[in-house]
Amino acid sequence: MKRIILTLIALVWFPLAVWSCGEQNTQQPAAEANNATAATQAATTEAVPAAVFETAKLGSIDRDVTYGKVDAVDLKMDVYYPQKKADGPWPVVVYVHGGGWTRGDKADGQEDRQLFTSLVDRGFLVVSVNYRLAPQYKFPAQIEDVKCAVRYLRANAGKYNLDPERIGAMGGSAGGHLVSLMGVTDGDEGLEGTGGNPDQSSRVQAVVDMFGPSDLTVEFEGGAVARQLGNLVFGATDKDAPILKLASPITHITADDPPFLILQGREDTLVPPSQSQELYDRLTAGRVPAQLVLVEHAGHGFKPVGGEPSPSRVEIGALIGDFFEEQLK
Repeated sequence: MKRIILTLIALVWFPLAVWSCGEQNTQQPAAEANNATAATQAATTEAVPAAVFETAKLGSIDRDVTYGKVDAVDLKMDVYYPQKKADGPWPVVVYVHGGGWTRGDKADGQEDRQLFTSLVDRGFLVVSVNYRLAPQYKFPAQIEDVKCAVRYLRANAGKYNLDPERIGAMGGSAGGHLVSLMGVTDGDEGLEGTGGNPDQSSRVQAVVDMFGPSDLTVEFEGGAVARQLGNLVFGATDKDAPILKLASPITHITADDPPFLILQGREDTLVPPSQSQELYDRLTAGRVPAQLVLVEHAGHGFKPVGGEPSPSRVEIGALIGDFFEEQLK
């Protein structure tokens, strides 16, 4: 049997040599043609070298990078590069903007850009993503898109000098909801979409949720707004609609979820503290590492209410940076 196997291997790997050793000299031209064909096939099937990071991009911003395409819609991201190339690939922070799932842009917010700068200065590659907005595109389009962005980054790790095993996500309000949902889902929930790179994982290794809703089946203080968005964004006509349970991060928590940092204004009346408290309680009950920071004198978006927010925005930025350093470096 061993001789038969060795003979078969020889026939597979060295057919040209076998053919050229025969006494049938009339087949020599055919053998040469086969040789040329084999060489051409080998060249065309040879693995394409991975993209190499361009050092000229250090300290720059790549704007409007297309990370996926759905229904003829190009999905865009901005990439913020650190000033210096590290000894190895960079950890990544993916930022997801808020806006009630119906508005907003990856370039919005001076405070957000200041946070990007502080993370870039710490040696993180920061990526800010756009996603399809409701009501034109109802849920799950939004979570499908941000998951697609993570898959794109993993598929292009060499091009961006990033570590595919060290990807964090952060967002506020609707963005906080989306990064939380991304943190607790792993591909089995039907939320991956068709934007591209289906062979890559959309999992992240750390999540910062800022005042994002976690249980969409509950009517909270911003009830009128919540009901309106429930229909516009999710197509739900009442709080018991199955889509709201699917869209709620607390539905999907398991022990293998990544660590969470949850930041919430104590005076927030749009997304009340109870939403962040519920997420924290469910995570810790599920043995997922989690921290909850209630910001005093702060409403939605950490806007001052009855005094100066504490911790301050600068201190909040430091908390976020320290969290990502602990979890991703």
